[in-house]
Amino acid sequence: MRLRPVSPDVVADELTAMVHTRTGSGWARVAVDGAPPTAPGELADAVGQRLRVLGHPVLRVAAADFLRPASLRFERGKQDPDARYELWLDEGGLRREVLAPLGAGGTGKVLPALWNATTDRATRAEYVDLPPGGVVLIDGELLLGRGLPLDVTAHLWLSPPALTRRLPPDEHWALPAFARYDAEVRPLHTADLGIRVDDPRHPAVLDDAPR
Repeated sequence: MRLRPVSPDVVADELTAMVHTRTGSGWARVAVDGAPPTAPGELADAVGQRLRVLGHPVLRVAAADFLRPASLRFERGKQDPDARYELWLDEGGLRREVLAPLGAGGTGKVLPALWNATTDRATRAEYVDLPPGGVVLIDGELLLGRGLPLDVTAHLWLSPPALTRRLPPDEHWALPAFARYDAEVRPLHTADLGIRVDDPRHPAVLDDAPR
């Protein structure tokens, strides 16, 4: 495994370049994946700012706004790691409302949020028209290995000891979910851009990740 030390800005620059070259005349569907302590939303925001400078319309979407209702997420209890891995994300909703409209022959009409997990109610968000050449940047956890139609993927990876240190103690029940994800999906290696972030100030890019 060859890891190349870089700065956080270089990570954002490299992911931006990757998305920019793959957009073409259609849309690009991009996922920035990582456990909560890796702050995938921050990288997605940084890439979005760069893409706008390059002339791309950008829509930010949080996977946390596409969770299933509490009655389904917590059917096995509120701290079941397998449920978090397998059941929390509303894959069908994310495909239908965000990813499919930006595929070949799509309408470009995207629903940026579906479900408010805090209130456990529909968000009542309005549809957004993303013009061709636009990019949707989705951030969240446990997104890879589901067969979602994504054009570019990035994964922010923490070693198990680092994840244990940085995950709040009241979230340690979820550690088996992330361990299972690592073992079954190997997201650091399967993402288009794999980044180790044990020290967020000094990330390292996996140079043998697929391109």
